[in-house]
Amino acid sequence: MDETEVEALTVSSKHPKLFRALLQMERTASCGGLAGRIGRSRRLASMMPRTASLGVRLRSMWFGLATCAAALTFTSAASSKGHDYGAVFSKERDVGIKFADLPGFTRSVVERDHALITPESRVWSGTPGWQKTSTAHLITPSFPMGAELTMYLADMATGGVFKSDEKEQMHLERFVFVVEGSVSINCADGPLTLKDDDFAFFPPGYKHEIINLDEAKLVVYERQHFYSTETVPAFHSGSTSDKPILPVPGEIFKLRKCLPEQEEYDFNIHVMDFEPGEFLNIKEVHYNQHGLLLLEGQGIYRLGERWYSVQAGDAIWMAPFVPQWFGALGKKRSRYILYKDTYRSPGHLMTGGAHM
Repeated sequence: MDETEVEALTVSSKHPKLFRALLQMERTASCGGLAGRIGRSRRLASMMPRTASLGVRLRSMWFGLATCAAALTFTSAASSKGHDYGAVFSKERDVGIKFADLPGFTRSVVERDHALITPESRVWSGTPGWQKTSTAHLITPSFPMGAELTMYLADMATGGVFKSDEKEQMHLERFVFVVEGSVSINCADGPLTLKDDDFAFFPPGYKHEIINLDEAKLVVYERQHFYSTETVPAFHSGSTSDKPILPVPGEIFKLRKCLPEQEEYDFNIHVMDFEPGEFLNIKEVHYNQHGLLLLEGQGIYRLGERWYSVQAGDAIWMAPFVPQWFGALGKKRSRYILYKDTYRSPGHLMTGGAHM
């Protein structure tokens, strides 16, 4: 197919600008495999008989180019840090679930002692304090048994910013994890920049701003602080990759903890990695609550007497004493981020000692 025919196809396309952009990918693609696939799409069109209609030749080339564009878009989500959280916010991942478009269908389940919230069920809206930002709440205290935390996704647009409310922040603690992009933090310990896989913890009464720098996509945990000591927790920030892998006797997964293991911190955030085939040895039943977001991979999660197939982007709430277990499947690592309340006496909670 010569350039004259290519131009004819371009002009005939319903989307000439996109068609030219896809052609430009062929000329600039640094990946040999990608460039080869683009080239083959053109050769396939050129092999068709001259009698083939322009529309047939166009569709053949368009399909090949669009496939390559999708491949380029999907693979570009990988981070230089070695992880790939692109599936958490990706619309392309939803399309891959063929039954997701069936009217009325959802994988989401809300029970008295647990909930599975899957991407097709997210409802995006505004939240006070978040400017030019869409939020999707996945866990809130309005769950049937009453979750002690709030967990939501925040998709920040250009000019997006969050400003803490002085009155609300008096008893509220907040943990922010960057899934994609980057943000700038203005606070007494800043300014500082957080990129993907970085996090920050804001203690009660701590004034702060979160400013979008590069299409930031965040997962946010919030809760009322429980006064287990007279000492107030301090601001803390870091990166998952900088946290040491901690020993977990009897288990084979990799565990990292984002916050200090000190009594003034009444919750922690765990990041847990499972290679394909690895699983939890202990079938856990405990008083702690969990708020989980699967960042990578897929597997099977047992919650109570039910077994769920889960994948990146799924969120799970686990109430106290619900039986729970996870096994990783697939061909790549599974990673999830997990909220867990710590340094709290269950008996003290029953007497109303928590500031909620």
